[in-house]
Amino acid sequence: MEELQGSGQALAAARFVAVNSIHCEPEYVGRFEELFSSRARAIDDMEGFLGVRVLKPTREGEPYLVVSFWTDGSAFERWVGSEAFRRGHQRAFADLEEAKARGERPPMHSSFSTYTVLAD
Repeated sequence: MEELQGSGQALAAARFVAVNSIHCEPEYVGRFEELFSSRARAIDDMEGFLGVRVLKPTREGEPYLVVSFWTDGSAFERWVGSEAFRRGHQRAFADLEEAKARGERPPMHSSFSTYTVLAD
């Protein structure tokens, strides 16, 4: 991931990109940002993973975007199906379960879009 942040050379190798759009309830924004600032980094050692960017919206009410870069779609699928994925998301999943147990609406919801690289 360091290479992606520094030079963009790893980004040039990306053939697959996953974008997770995450909408947070206003009272959950601080917790969401805390989760990412102290993330487990479980994704970092996954084969085929090249880097990730977490984008904070500039306008209130817009979603956060988590953009991950991969060598191919099968590497991303292995991540989503892995124990590392579950471990990396366990705190957020716990927050969702706790809200559900209290009968509250989820503090966040997300949707995925995936892309293959058409041109560099």
